[in-house]
Amino acid sequence: MQLRSTLVRVLAAAALVPTLALAAPKTAQPVTRPSKQYTVEQFMATTKLAGASFSPDEKRVLLSSNESGIFNAYTLPVTGGKAKALTWSKTDSTYAVSFFPKDERILFTRDQGGNEANHLFVRTPDGKERDLTPGEKLKAMFAGWSGDDSAFYVLTNERDARFFDLYRHDAKTYARTLVYQNDAGFNFAAVSHDGKWVAFNKTRTNHDTDIHLYNVETKELKHLTPHQGDVRFQASTFDPASTALYFLTDEGSEFTRVARYELATGKREDVERADWDVMYTSFSRKGGYRVTAINEDGRTVIRVHDVKAGKPLALPQLPAGDITTVHVSNTDKRMAFYHNGDRSPSNLYVYDFGTKKVTRLTDTLSRDIDAEDLVEAEVVRFKSFDGMEIPNILFKPHQATATAKAPAIVWVHGGPGGQTRKGYSPMLQYLVNHGYVVLGINNRGSSGYGKSFYSADDQKHGREPLLDCVEAKKYLASLPYVDAERIGIAGGSYGGYMTLAALAFHPDVFKVGVDIFGVSNWMRTLKSIPPWWEAQREALYKEMGDPTKQEQMLREISPLFHAEKINKPLLVLQGANDPRVIKPESDEIVEAVKKNGVPVEYVIFPDEGHGFTKKKNEVEAYSRMRGFLDTHLKARPAAVN
Repeated sequence: MQLRSTLVRVLAAAALVPTLALAAPKTAQPVTRPSKQYTVEQFMATTKLAGASFSPDEKRVLLSSNESGIFNAYTLPVTGGKAKALTWSKTDSTYAVSFFPKDERILFTRDQGGNEANHLFVRTPDGKERDLTPGEKLKAMFAGWSGDDSAFYVLTNERDARFFDLYRHDAKTYARTLVYQNDAGFNFAAVSHDGKWVAFNKTRTNHDTDIHLYNVETKELKHLTPHQGDVRFQASTFDPASTALYFLTDEGSEFTRVARYELATGKREDVERADWDVMYTSFSRKGGYRVTAINEDGRTVIRVHDVKAGKPLALPQLPAGDITTVHVSNTDKRMAFYHNGDRSPSNLYVYDFGTKKVTRLTDTLSRDIDAEDLVEAEVVRFKSFDGMEIPNILFKPHQATATAKAPAIVWVHGGPGGQTRKGYSPMLQYLVNHGYVVLGINNRGSSGYGKSFYSADDQKHGREPLLDCVEAKKYLASLPYVDAERIGIAGGSYGGYMTLAALAFHPDVFKVGVDIFGVSNWMRTLKSIPPWWEAQREALYKEMGDPTKQEQMLREISPLFHAEKINKPLLVLQGANDPRVIKPESDEIVEAVKKNGVPVEYVIFPDEGHGFTKKKNEVEAYSRMRGFLDTHLKARPAAVN
């Protein structure tokens, strides 16, 4: 289960500035030759990348890569060349965080078997590693560098498993000082460059949040956003001069915009708007650039603002796809960014602001795969049972035609409140490559389409949002190249719940279901959420229901208590170490459905948590998924003579 992110789903109204001049996504061209099919091993040979931090001399970029089969930390020359491994974990995923600003040390994070209990480590140039946050049953997170690079900030819940305290660590000695003891369930947002201010967010519901400002010297905590009704205020970043706090708000609008609070005067003013949800805004450390990301109909649009010039920066034309994340160097001379397309996994680039030269550093698509054999996704919409318009991402196989109709899958994202977006998905492309039409539904309650749409599923789970999935099946059946008799449903996390709910509450609609670590019993899940989710507990209860007060309602929408109605084949995938959707959620639904005499397959991954982080497990999971679908959905029943 993925808690709705109050940091990502942000709303905006009308553009004050133009967007960057980027290449528009290309329309998929008809394939003039038969599309080649690839194995799951070939798809998983694609490399996943994350993060970017420039070395002090700006000659290398630090990043995370699963090239070895599991995520580890690597560096790449900014001029291009071979990646150099800095960590060699074979068991636990390791994610690079940052170079130290003035030397070759790096920070990285690692958990144990997917349990999400991450610790923060330092690696010295001689290869030695040190856990900066030792201890059992704690979670730690990097929270940024001080403005003078002499220290860094760390969040840890070691004192109280429910809440994260903020510490300042000396960059030389690692000695730490408590900055703020968090007893009120605040979510950390940012520390000012001068270290005098800390911004926190306070979640009341998924639609009602506040900003609190802490003065480190006077220890005064000020509530900046008193208001009536449901309004979202989310602190984002301080300006480099430590004179203003930039935040996101949907006050008086369907969509969030960027606004600014002046620390000296308390004056508030709007800074930037868009016609869609603004996801975040941030400054480069030197302050020359401000980067804003906008969630535009299921794709990411990046604006890079030249602060001195007061206008957006024009970037070079790139292939079809989107710039998804941007990291500006400490000197403001270079920018690292990721570029992703439907047929292209994320690749890392470096752009030189002075020379205007852009250098591609990676080629992550499997060498065995020709991108022309993959498909471009299309944004489509249909009217649901009550007239509400539902946005979707549609993947159509090259081989699907009116005379060769294909089986189809309704794919439901995680959440509640997630979003299926355009961009490369090896799992979905693998299924499409083997002849499955995939409709990634953004049912009511999904992020990115305004706060009314986002709130339309509150305490209606298992009902209206599920009916959207039923209507999605009807939409697929209306397409001339889809076999209306062979449509299934699948999803992960909350999408796994929706799969189980569809089979239990609408047992005659879908032919099969694939549940990937999905909730079967909401009462248990809501009572067993990780302790570090305490700050969001009230919001989650407002969204789903309170297990101490609404037991009957939660029983009614929990598939486990209606499992006797499930009469279609079911595949369940589960990580043994999942802290969000614990293993009994899958154990019990599998046991219950087996009693119905229908085909049930159950695969447990002993070294995974909530999601797959190891290539070997992805290979097994997706091959089992396709094998199950080929047997129970693609295969036509034998003719009766």
